[in-house]
Amino acid sequence: MGLYDFTFYDVVNRNAICYPNRPAWFEAEDGRTITFSAVKRQVDSLAAGLLKSGVKKGSRIGVVGKNCFEYFVVYGAAAAVGAIVVPINWRLSAREIAFNLNDCEPVCLFVDPEFETLIQEIQSRLSSIDIYYNLQPGKGSFADYNATADKNAAILLPEVASDDGFIIIHTAAVAGRPRGALLSHRNILCAGMQLMYCFGLTADDVHLNLLPLFHVGGLFMAAQSFQAGALNVNMRKFDALQAVRLIADKQVSVFFDFAPILDTVLKKQAETGLDISSLKTVMGLDTPETIQKYQSLTGGVFYSLYGQTETSSLATWGPFNDRPGSAGKPIPLAQVAVLDDNDQMVASGETGEIAMRGPMVFKGYWKLEKDTALAFRNNWHHTGDLGRFDDDGFLWYAGRKAEKELIKPGGENVYPAEVEKIILEHPAIEQTIVFGVPDPKWKEGIKAVCILKPAHRLEAGDLIEFVGSRIARFKKPQYVDFTDKLPITPGGGIDRAKAKKLFGGEQTG
Repeated sequence: MGLYDFTFYDVVNRNAICYPNRPAWFEAEDGRTITFSAVKRQVDSLAAGLLKSGVKKGSRIGVVGKNCFEYFVVYGAAAAVGAIVVPINWRLSAREIAFNLNDCEPVCLFVDPEFETLIQEIQSRLSSIDIYYNLQPGKGSFADYNATADKNAAILLPEVASDDGFIIIHTAAVAGRPRGALLSHRNILCAGMQLMYCFGLTADDVHLNLLPLFHVGGLFMAAQSFQAGALNVNMRKFDALQAVRLIADKQVSVFFDFAPILDTVLKKQAETGLDISSLKTVMGLDTPETIQKYQSLTGGVFYSLYGQTETSSLATWGPFNDRPGSAGKPIPLAQVAVLDDNDQMVASGETGEIAMRGPMVFKGYWKLEKDTALAFRNNWHHTGDLGRFDDDGFLWYAGRKAEKELIKPGGENVYPAEVEKIILEHPAIEQTIVFGVPDPKWKEGIKAVCILKPAHRLEAGDLIEFVGSRIARFKKPQYVDFTDKLPITPGGGIDRAKAKKLFGGEQTG
């Protein structure tokens, strides 16, 4: 470690000194409370065990599991030894999980017992993995988590720099292939400082960790809260009633929201009458109606924002009430611009591609040099998103560029090309187009419009289940229309804009 380096493991060490006896983590499932000094002990023990098992600096460590304290410790231990964590979305299909793991070639894999059977189905295809560990101590048939840790070993840690890789998060499958975004320690820590500054978070806060730790929002909020010295109240999986009880009991002050999370929390609060006035800060994406209801009930502030995995979760932010409908203004440690096709800044009010520079820009796509070079051309990170600045410097999101169209049901990212590829595998489908439509529950839903092959019949529900059996079920269409004709461009392809105009609009069933 150099004179000017600082890593996530240094945060673990710092907090064990600054807040040794304060609670760092509360595990809602079993009631455990873990102090900051206990976090360091467990991180050091697991780090020693990983080194003893052959994990080296730069080795990848896979994780397939729901939120738990041990998951967080894996991040800390990986930071200590200079390994790179590959958190896997457990909602993906078996073949998607196999692809993401093989893409990064981890040497070991921590598995929640709930997903053992799934992993065993693809185990023969995971050639890089030498050993499988249980993520929950004393459970499952893989190597026991506690036996992995070495509490007595003296740790001789490798030199780890701020700019070394720390996490690979796979983004949605643009052009049908997921891409692993490599994030550094610098990315994680700069994001933490930005979140603390922008949302006024301190060691006195209590964060409800309800988003999954494989998701950039869940991971960064948990890491930032830990970095601030705040308490993480962890939910294994989101449940609105449990969330309301935890907010009331633990005086939760902050969480990250994707629709319909906040709406369901408010409904359960109304049913139970529990006091959630401690919830002073909510950030994310939701409907104006839900935001206003939350602010009126609690007196808290809802923050709108824009970001992506590649920008370490955050690029712009601001109180919703400052400019309703906007994504706020650029964060202090980022230059955000709206560019034309020649990478020149456009005037305020004009739409172009959102681009960013700064210490929160990721290191690049794992093993995809051409994709990285294209994203980083002319010394900007090109997000693939469209937007415009108004005269007061607020950013207004305007969708995805045509070649990178993205659907976001409930905060997840789904590329139409990936869903279209699966639909075309069905023997009854001749042509299809997939796009996002307004949805009353998820804000944006997935719709497929299909042409059947001659003499073939197919029910919408059967096609939906067909897709859900091959890729993650959150990627399957919620709505399917069959038609005899789709609009065609002069080049012979399906005209996406016209198809959306013909078949889009808010869906009701």
